[in-house]
Amino acid sequence: MTDRRILYAAAFVRALATGMVGVIAGLYLARLGLSPATSGLVIGGGLAGAALATLFAMLYSDRIGRRRFLITLSLVGAAGGAVVALGSGAAIIAAAAFIGMLNGMGRDRGAALVIEQAILPATVSDAERTRAFAWYNVLQDAGHAFGSLLAAAPALLRAGFGMDELKALRIAMLFAALLSLAAAAVYLRLTRTVEPVDGARRPPLSPQTRRTLWKISSLFTLDSLGGGFLTASLVSFFFFKRFGVDEAVLGPLFFAARLLNALSHLGAAWLARRIGLVNTMVFTHIPSSVLLASVAIAPNFAVAAVLFLLREGLVEMDVPTRQSYVMAVVRPEERTVASGVTHLVRVGSWAVGPPFAGLFMQGLSLASPLVVAAAMKIGYDVLLYAAFRKLKPPEEA
Repeated sequence: MTDRRILYAAAFVRALATGMVGVIAGLYLARLGLSPATSGLVIGGGLAGAALATLFAMLYSDRIGRRRFLITLSLVGAAGGAVVALGSGAAIIAAAAFIGMLNGMGRDRGAALVIEQAILPATVSDAERTRAFAWYNVLQDAGHAFGSLLAAAPALLRAGFGMDELKALRIAMLFAALLSLAAAAVYLRLTRTVEPVDGARRPPLSPQTRRTLWKISSLFTLDSLGGGFLTASLVSFFFFKRFGVDEAVLGPLFFAARLLNALSHLGAAWLARRIGLVNTMVFTHIPSSVLLASVAIAPNFAVAAVLFLLREGLVEMDVPTRQSYVMAVVRPEERTVASGVTHLVRVGSWAVGPPFAGLFMQGLSLASPLVVAAAMKIGYDVLLYAAFRKLKPPEEA
């Protein structure tokens, strides 16, 4: 098995856990008696832990060894997830969420991506780079989809075994932690070719790369701050409180959403070959934000679900194109740093969003985070197009 396929397999397994946790974490924390504001702090703490891990990945993974670092991330995530699943007090759960990098986003945006995305471009040519990232994201979102479907497991445990609701949710959270162990086992098969030629002596970033990363990271901050208002855990909580639907309904809904995400990645690669990476990022993202704002004012669950699914069919088309674009406009030896910087600002901004989203839900309205997020994301798209429409990757130059 090639290293690229190993990374694909690990991303799929890791995404299973992420998709499952994204749906049930908000419900689990609510069943523990935590308020929306406290739940937001816990979810934000998990993302803050992921941001810190991203910083370490950027600075030290090439020195420590990419394979070793990926395995360690998986083991620490499994341990933290187990404590979250078995703990009770808010302080203990928050600390475990931080250490275990608990991902309530519903999409895998952790530190492992920094390393994997630095490796992937070296496994293909420039012409095939976007397609490789597209398949990487297809498998991730397929994992997210099936993970979302697994989120219906607590309802099945209650129906089939008469299990207490909280106990069923704990078992599901513990299973997600076990999936992180499986990812560590997959990483064991990586070869030495994934390591940089001289990881201990990283060359300095060129002035052009510094300028590019400064501009694009500033914009990613705005986009990700909006994304932090839209973790799957909080969106699930919105549907649960607004329309009275539980994980038995939300699991299949998010399964369908992640399948649409997966299919959209292949569409993004096809579209990027015709209109360019930046155009694909912007012209698919703005309509998705308009649909998101529409979910906030939907009159019933059926309408909200349709609008949500339409949004999910577009919102992820900027992901493989964005990843490919960043890796294309920097030198090969700068890719780990470039991936680390852009992921760090994104994960850090995601961590800021959930606590504010929880406060908005509790103090303003359940739908307010959706409207705020849509506005921020549209602003990001407009600014991104203005700043980068003339900077072309090699295959478009």
